[in-house]
This record gives sequence, C-alpha cells and structure tokens, in this order.
Amino acid sequence: MKKEDLQIQGMYIVVSAPSGTGKTTICRRLFRLCPALRFSVSHTTRPPRPGEVEGRDYFFVSREEFEEMANRGEFLEWACNFGHLYGTSAKALTELMAGGSDVIVDIDPQGARTLKERCPGGVFVFILPPTLEELRNRLARRRSEPPEVIARRFERAKDEIKEYIWYDYVVVNDRLEKAVSHLQAIYQAEKLRSFRMEGVVRGLWEGK
Repeated sequence: MKKEDLQIQGMYIVVSAPSGTGKTTICRRLFRLCPALRFSVSHTTRPPRPGEVEGRDYFFVSREEFEEMANRGEFLEWACNFGHLYGTSAKALTELMAGGSDVIVDIDPQGARTLKERCPGGVFVFILPPTLEELRNRLARRRSEPPEVIARRFERAKDEIKEYIWYDYVVVNDRLEKAVSHLQAIYQAEKLRSFRMEGVVRGLWEGK
C-alpha cells in the first residue's frame, strides 16, 4: 500500500493497549461519535466471551481454520496471545479502505509493528492506564479468566507499556470521557493532514 494510494482511500488507525486499560470501551465510544468509522474485525481461535458477537467483535474460528488462513497468506499480521491466535485479514482491511472508509484496528504492539512495516501510512495510538496499580485492579475485577491468567496478563502489560515510545500518539485513560475526546481529536487532526487533503485542494484550484 503506497502513500499516494491513501490520498484517495480511507486511512487506518491502530489502537493498542495492555489488557484491562479500557481500549475496547474507548473505541466503542468513538464509534458513536464518528459513525463513519469502521472496525477491522480480527479472526481468533479463542472462544467468545459473554456478550461478544460473531462478526462484530471477532470472527471465531478453529485453530485448524486459522492456520490454514495463515498458510495462505490471508493475514497482514497474526500472533499468539495466551494460547490463542489472533490475526488481521488483509482482504477485509484493504477492501474497507479502498471503499473510502477510515478503519480502527485493535491489535497488540507485536501486530502493530508488523502492520507498520507492511502497510505504511497508518496512525498508531497507544493507550496507557493511569497507574500500574489501577491496571492491576481492573484486571482483578475480570470474571472471565482464572487468577493465574490475570497475573500473566499483568506481567505482559508491564512489558507492552515499554512499546509506547514508537507510537505516534499516547492517550492516558484516567478518565474515560477525556480519553475518548483525545482519541477523537487525533482522528480529526489526522483527517486534515495535507497529503490527505490533496483532493480537496485540487478541487478548489480547479473550481469544483
């Protein structure tokens, strides 16, 4: 995907955060404020959590199906997290952007690095918890996983937070509404980047 292609296509925004930071809630609030935004639905081998919907939150597939898709090169990036596989469909993301949609991609830092290398032109946002102690408390309040998995997620989170340095933006989720407002401001500012406005400017000069 070339930079000049992005002038006539939608853009993609990667949002990464350690487990328990509130990333999913922030993104859902942003979708309400910006209904034209689309969500890149990942494939995963983990079972659905309560309230998750096939095709909205994830495409839930078997490990065999996932590995076959990976072998066919259908993922832009994929990774194994806590025993389950997650991947971003190349076809789904490129089709959304080719149709002019702006897309939120919810992936971890490992996948984000791969996407940055393979698809230049994205916007990368890292969401931080207000403190490690608050993150530990949020993870402890989860009811969907056993304590040993929660403990592993917390240790992973401490490593993932170190990755913030190469992202374009950092948002601290100390207050939900403020975090949503900051993410919305990033999206709106990126929409006005000069290379994305080239078509508008050309239209002004040509009297359209």
